[in-house]
Amino acid sequence: MTLIVHAPNVHLGGGRTLLLSLLNAVPARDSVALLDTRLDTSGVPTDLVLERFSPTLVGRWRAERRILQLARPGDTVLCFGNLPPLFRNQGRVAVFLQNRYLFGERNLRAFSLWERWRIGLERLWFSHRLDMETMLVYVQTASMAGELLRETGVAARVFPFIPSETSSGSGQIEPPEFDFIYVASGEPHKNHQQLIDAWKALAQQGSFPTLCLTLEPKRHADLLEHLRHTQDRHGLRITNVGPVAPTDMARCYRRSRALIYPSTLESFGLPLIEASQLGLPILASELDYVRDVVTPAETFNPNSPVSIARAVSRFLRQEQAPQPMFSSTAFVRDVIGETARPQSARK
Repeated sequence: MTLIVHAPNVHLGGGRTLLLSLLNAVPARDSVALLDTRLDTSGVPTDLVLERFSPTLVGRWRAERRILQLARPGDTVLCFGNLPPLFRNQGRVAVFLQNRYLFGERNLRAFSLWERWRIGLERLWFSHRLDMETMLVYVQTASMAGELLRETGVAARVFPFIPSETSSGSGQIEPPEFDFIYVASGEPHKNHQQLIDAWKALAQQGSFPTLCLTLEPKRHADLLEHLRHTQDRHGLRITNVGPVAPTDMARCYRRSRALIYPSTLESFGLPLIEASQLGLPILASELDYVRDVVTPAETFNPNSPVSIARAVSRFLRQEQAPQPMFSSTAFVRDVIGETARPQSARK
């Protein structure tokens, strides 16, 4: 039996971390991996057969044809990039689904026209090529499995896994450099805009916590330019260190006092697991995907910068007292007093 790992579009973020861990766990002499040319495979076993495909339509077509050529009866094809095979093959097929944009009602307004077109095409591919009679679908959380079943009728197997080499332990190796860290790329659902607005709200209250981001400068230049403009205007203490290699993640987390995670949509949220294993407190969206995997120290409404800012203040024990309440009598007195004042005296 041969295991064929099909992942020609995986090269960044949590998907990359899980894929590299998987490639180190497969029986190398009996496996073949079809991979994206952009994926750094340093550390992958040298006896594992790797075939690389360019991130283009032609490259993807070649990868799909290659599955058809390789798969034989008794073989297993593991589609690690969300989409089932384009062509029916002779192997048993398992689809590892990580992309929640492939099903259900999703707001795509924040994406470019090209990205919306690509997501639409992938949704058609997913819905038309998935065959539940011959394929097994894996997801990583119960809430994602429930949504998938409600929206599509597809029953998935819940099997969360994490890199076996993930570090653990709660001890700090050096004094924290940042108050918070957000380990995420810059896609719209990662919600950096609301996070930056929350830091602006904190600054307007006289609070300036430090925040570490991990954005790739070239891919997210517009977002970083917006960040620089907001920093210059409000004095925000936010540092972008760029993408962090999986082998350096533990040290990166330990440079911070807590993880903040305002993402609005996740299939798993690997940084939540990584931070939890290191004993780092977590401030996160009050959404199902979070509580599927961790118990956060503080939660917030990810669509409200005010809610995010208040959670940060609670964690830092800087929370402001709620606004005072007055009686209806006092309100009437204020109304009468204000209306009695000359127009020129009012603000």
